[in-house]
Amino acid sequence: MSRYRIIYTDDEADIREIAGLALEIDPEFEVQTCDSGEAALALAARWQPHLILLDYMMPGLDGPQTLRRLRETPEGRHLPVAFVTARVQTYDVAKLFALGASGIVPKPFDVMTLAATVRKFLPA
Repeated sequence: MSRYRIIYTDDEADIREIAGLALEIDPEFEVQTCDSGEAALALAARWQPHLILLDYMMPGLDGPQTLRRLRETPEGRHLPVAFVTARVQTYDVAKLFALGASGIVPKPFDVMTLAATVRKFLPA
C-alpha cells in the first residue's frame, strides 16, 4: 500500500505530538514532524512529501516565509502546503492563499477529524 507522506511543522512540541498522532489515525498517512521552517525545508528536500502543514507563527522562518522559500525549489514549486493556524481573519487567509497555500486548518483543530480535513489538500 502506498502511503501519503505528510510533514507537520509547528514550534510547539505538544501541538506537534498531538497533530502527529491525530494524522496517523489514517493508515494511509506517514507523518514526520518538524519544529521550524528551516527543518521543514530540509526534510522536504530529502523526503519528498505529498503535503506540508505549516504553523503560521514560528521563530526564525515563519510559515509564510517557509512557503515562499519552498516555492523557489524544484521539488516544492507545486507541492501542496496548508496552514494550521489561529490566524483565520479574512486578511490573513487571503494573504496565505495569495502566497499559494492549498488550504487553512483553524487552530484549535479537532483531533478526531484532522486526518479527514487534511486529506482534502492532498493531490488527487
